[in-house]
Amino acid sequence: MDLKKHIRDVPDFPQPGILFRDITPLLKNPEAMREVIDAFTAEYRQAELAAIVSIESRGFLFGAPLAYNLSLPLVPVRKPGKLPARRMSVEYELEYGTGSLDIHEDALSKGDLVVIVDDLLATGGTAVAAAKLVELLGARVHSLAFLVELDFLSGRSRLENYDVFSLVNYE
Repeated sequence: MDLKKHIRDVPDFPQPGILFRDITPLLKNPEAMREVIDAFTAEYRQAELAAIVSIESRGFLFGAPLAYNLSLPLVPVRKPGKLPARRMSVEYELEYGTGSLDIHEDALSKGDLVVIVDDLLATGGTAVAAAKLVELLGARVHSLAFLVELDFLSGRSRLENYDVFSLVNYE
């Protein structure tokens, strides 16, 4: 299936000059969604993973069904102020400022092998921050999985120490 046919281009969103890749048409198509989850499941079925780490918020859409299919725990990485228990935090650079991500301190154990899932790889800042959180807990990143990768933003180059798996690429 050509998943690009289910991703809508929205020019000038969220600001002029940006071409937004909208995945909501894919989400409303059960066959396309099944294709994505099945591809992720096939990619990681044989890996000896301890958990799926999923980045807020659209990463949850793919991480949760993947964790279910693989019978693994789902570990959310969230924006500040969303996790109720003791947490680790990492600040990272965005295109227009900084951001911060949190993970519960007890979310992973030392040596756990995980896949980090998000919807889109752009500049790589969020993905690098999520990987750092995993490593701060003593766990290990098997790879990072994305529905969409914007190659022209070179986010993969910031993840050169990790395996990156993307289903749809835009050059």
